[in-house]
Amino acid sequence: MSKVISQDTFDDIVKENVVEFSMSPDEAKEETIKQFEAQGINLANIIKDLKINTDSGKPVLNEAIEHLKSYADDKFSNDEPLLQHLNTLHEECQKSIPHRVLASQNGAHSTLLSLLEARINSNGENSNTDVLEAILKCLNSLTNKQPDIFNANALALATCLLDTNVNESVICLCLQWLQKACVMHEMNRQNIMNANIVQQLKRFVSKENGKILREVLAIFRYLTLDDDIRIEFGSAHEHACQIANEVVKDLTALLKEFEDTNVLADSLLTIGCLAVRQEICMNVDEVGGIKLVFQVMVSSAFTGPANNLNVVRLNREALKLLRALAGNDTVKNRIVQEGGATLLKELLQTHISNEHVVSAALACISTLTLRVKENSKIFFETGIAEIIVETIRTHPKNKIVQRNGAWAVRNMVSRSREQCDIWLSFGIEDLLNVALNEHPSVHQDIKAALRDLGCNVELKEEWTGTAEKKILNS
Repeated sequence: MSKVISQDTFDDIVKENVVEFSMSPDEAKEETIKQFEAQGINLANIIKDLKINTDSGKPVLNEAIEHLKSYADDKFSNDEPLLQHLNTLHEECQKSIPHRVLASQNGAHSTLLSLLEARINSNGENSNTDVLEAILKCLNSLTNKQPDIFNANALALATCLLDTNVNESVICLCLQWLQKACVMHEMNRQNIMNANIVQQLKRFVSKENGKILREVLAIFRYLTLDDDIRIEFGSAHEHACQIANEVVKDLTALLKEFEDTNVLADSLLTIGCLAVRQEICMNVDEVGGIKLVFQVMVSSAFTGPANNLNVVRLNREALKLLRALAGNDTVKNRIVQEGGATLLKELLQTHISNEHVVSAALACISTLTLRVKENSKIFFETGIAEIIVETIRTHPKNKIVQRNGAWAVRNMVSRSREQCDIWLSFGIEDLLNVALNEHPSVHQDIKAALRDLGCNVELKEEWTGTAEKKILNS
């Protein structure tokens, strides 16, 4: 078993080499590493790239935290040194997760919360917004991929800050802090929801400030994550329903208020994340959601005839939303009846070279035509079959495009066998057979399309059971 040392021990030897032997920080670290490796010590747990103060020989990360602790205790009036130490801490925590873990172990999080609380409770005496922003930046970098440090005190300060502060930068940084606390941490998400955060954020769901709105939308999405492997059953679905009941109609109505395609794309993505139940899909439709989505895909509110069909991210998120809404059969039919088939054909033609957009479009077509012969007929009459075949031909190496294309073909012909000859005349059989050999992991999807097209398909029996005792027919 190899021997190990602590980070403090390593740092002390580096300090000794700098102070006692007048080495440069790089020389001191190199010499320290050689000394310990010669003794057979495993340094895998040591952060070797800590920035060293050339005068004191100590890591600047540790020194910054010590200075911040003294500032929190003594409450000095000069903000300049405080800003310098906060910036140092922020820069060091940005480097890696080990840097952030070391900072937390040295008490950085509790110190930052003390400084933040003092600023909030100062009643305007310490009104320097730069310091408040610097504290929040440090908390953001410290919490990034380290959500376990976010505690009840941090949540209380964040909610208090959202209630009392009106500065845009401060609000955005506070919202980003909450976002980082949500990632890969189910209990944080539940605690944030239990703090009635949705009601608190509803006032930001408006056309007044697109920058803040985007951060709020990100929190809504992060609260619906289910990425914490430590929790067997999360509450993502319940959170999505609670948030949707509060804001989904307002979010849908806001689609006509913005021209910024980034705000629109975030709004579409968020509505899609919240549309997890049939009644939520109906709520979106009741406020004119389908027409608004189509309008956004074609043009924005203020640019008039400007064409948004060329905006990749906007249309990708719109397609995902349409597919989510199509989980409700009534809404699915309305999407097709109100011109969705023609719009999807135009999208495929416009973005045929973009694998991300066409894969989303093909998946949307497959959902809209699933088990609905009338929808399949409407799509087919637009001439979209030839475009789908050309899309599959354009991306032979992309497994997702080939799979989604097979879904679209299968769902369109499964209840409309009269379409098969037209599909076959476009060369779809050869393309699917090539995809079958190229992408064996999706062979079942491709074979289903070939089967419903009436083509010859070799079906392989995956498993054959044998009876332990002979079964006699009576």
